[in-house]
Amino acid sequence: MSSPKRVSLGVLGSGRGSNFAAILASIASGRLAASISVVISDREDAGILELAREAKIPTVVLRKGRFRTWLEPEIEEELAQSLRQFRVDLVVLAGFLRVLKGPFLAAYPGRVLNIHPSLLPAFKGKEAWKQALAAGAVETGCTVHWVDLEVDSGPILGQKKVPILHGDTPESLHARIQEAEHLLYSEVIQRVIERKLWQGIPS
Repeated sequence: MSSPKRVSLGVLGSGRGSNFAAILASIASGRLAASISVVISDREDAGILELAREAKIPTVVLRKGRFRTWLEPEIEEELAQSLRQFRVDLVVLAGFLRVLKGPFLAAYPGRVLNIHPSLLPAFKGKEAWKQALAAGAVETGCTVHWVDLEVDSGPILGQKKVPILHGDTPESLHARIQEAEHLLYSEVIQRVIERKLWQGIPS
């Protein structure tokens, strides 16, 4: 009797790939019942690509567009085509610094996850940990949510709190938030898989 098909993840990232590494470790340990089919970046020098190559996972670099914070519709379509080529079930954003818009979300409706370094809806947008410090908050954290057309506004799937300590700097707080992210993301992805929370998963 053959084992059931593992859910195929496509990971998108722009940076060094610490969340990707944590997801990979969760798969290796058996805590996450999935496989990573492809890692895609908008930056050819992104550390996440090197980590993927070391793990023998296929990589794709998106062609450069005219804009720094979002992708032209034709590049979004190329992104969707790459994910279809690798038969990706669920898209996982792990430090992907481009805003995804209608064409891509229409191609993968209800199947794109993101992790944000705050307790949404508080502190949306860039460098949320700095926003929390500037606001004098006593705690912050991280949130995993579905991606929709509004930035950092999709339905929330899980959160983990991180206290803000006396003497915290942006660097020290961000490091602790990332530790929480590395635990939370795999937990939520596994819950999504177990409960078949997105359309398109095989029954």
